[in-house]
Amino acid sequence: MKHTFCTLAIAAGLLFAQNVNAQEAEATTPKKKHTLTISNKGIHVDEAADSTKLHAGKVKEKEEKAGKFRTSFSMLDVGVNMLNDNTVYTDPSVVNYLNVPAGKRNAELFDLKPSKSINVNIYPLMVKFLAVKTKNQRIYLSTGIGFQVYNFRFEEDLSYTKNPNSIIMDTIKFSKNKLAVNYLNVPLMLTGKTRLHKKTWLTYGAGITAGYRLSSWNKQISGERGKKKLHGNFDLEDYNACLTAEFGIDGILRFYGSYQLTPMYNNGIDQRPICVGIRFSGI
Repeated sequence: MKHTFCTLAIAAGLLFAQNVNAQEAEATTPKKKHTLTISNKGIHVDEAADSTKLHAGKVKEKEEKAGKFRTSFSMLDVGVNMLNDNTVYTDPSVVNYLNVPAGKRNAELFDLKPSKSINVNIYPLMVKFLAVKTKNQRIYLSTGIGFQVYNFRFEEDLSYTKNPNSIIMDTIKFSKNKLAVNYLNVPLMLTGKTRLHKKTWLTYGAGITAGYRLSSWNKQISGERGKKKLHGNFDLEDYNACLTAEFGIDGILRFYGSYQLTPMYNNGIDQRPICVGIRFSGI
């Protein structure tokens, strides 16, 4: 997992470095004006021939050239989480971690409230490379840096504990009970666009992300204890890797999906998040 994260980080660094080198090479030529563009395709900084004003709403898209880099800002995913549970609940390490009645040691212990188990991915900065350009086809390679946020809202009144790490079946009813896990995320994506009609483009792509866990906590709300938040590692893995995909109409509606290739825990519980949702802006 560490090798995967390092490989993607190096790939991201190389793309960023090439982008910087290209900008340095252009420094010897007269400086051109730039314009900040905000539209339903995101936020972009482009060269402008005769304007440095901030444009909002519908804008004329700058003609892209093959072999060129472009920087994009604020790609956002919002979706829901599910769990693919392959845990062997009779495994001694799993039994030791789950301090719950024997009849509760099964996948139903981790049943989620789907509408409240939210996944959010935020990419403040992306760099894309236009590898192929024809009249009706575009192919991009992109990378960047971002944050992956899982929120798992449980049906059962289970609680995470520290020293030692374990899960217990609590004695009170929670109005809110969730596990939140945040990762620093490096994506590597291959995105294609096919012209459907004039300025309408079908967008599709796939890639992989590698993440490092920044924080995790169990947040609970109840009448007896009020609002409570417990931070800890809870035997969660520090690194993760995910397959990702997207599909939609450029500038109109885009969907994304992801599947975590690595287990969330390092103690025998084999749970892998599946996320689906809507992507706002993008490559």
